[in-house]
Amino acid sequence: MYGRKASQLVKEVVSSEPGQLSTFNNDLFAQVIEECNQHILQLQALFRKMQEEGTSNQPTKNPDHCGALFHHLTLVRNKRCLMAYVYNRAEIIQKLVWTINIPGEIQEKLSSTEKEYYDKQKNILAKYKHKLDIDMSLDLVPPKDPYIKVRVLEDMGDCFFGAQATKVAKHAILFLRRTDVESHISEGKMEELTS
Repeated sequence: MYGRKASQLVKEVVSSEPGQLSTFNNDLFAQVIEECNQHILQLQALFRKMQEEGTSNQPTKNPDHCGALFHHLTLVRNKRCLMAYVYNRAEIIQKLVWTINIPGEIQEKLSSTEKEYYDKQKNILAKYKHKLDIDMSLDLVPPKDPYIKVRVLEDMGDCFFGAQATKVAKHAILFLRRTDVESHISEGKMEELTS
């Protein structure tokens, strides 16, 4: 049945958790593109047939006009489904650009073009941050308290917080300035403790 494969791609996006990527479905994506190519060939054949018979300008409804309309609408529907699939994944990747490093399990789910897109967006953001000399990965909403309590998730050795060096051991609980530890939290080396 026409359009089922494209709708499976959309169902895959809808069934996944919001903001989470599933593995890029290359096989199904390629099958939808192949189905689109078949529709184009059938549509072109119908147009040639209508031109040869001289019915292409006649407003009468005949099977060739209905067939051409059917193939055209199926092409449009498949295109919309493909675009929804790619757009949803691109939005999630765009959000991942703002994190410091994406985990390996997420990188495995990206296609080669998505990896290339991620790398280019990351480079653009890094250049922009460097040009402005501002860390844009910080929260946009100002915190209620400039100090937070954090738990260290991995041994980090000596770290500078403010003007002093502190030895940071795994499982240590520290009370530090938010701006000093936000990069460590986003890297997954620390976690914020909420009361």
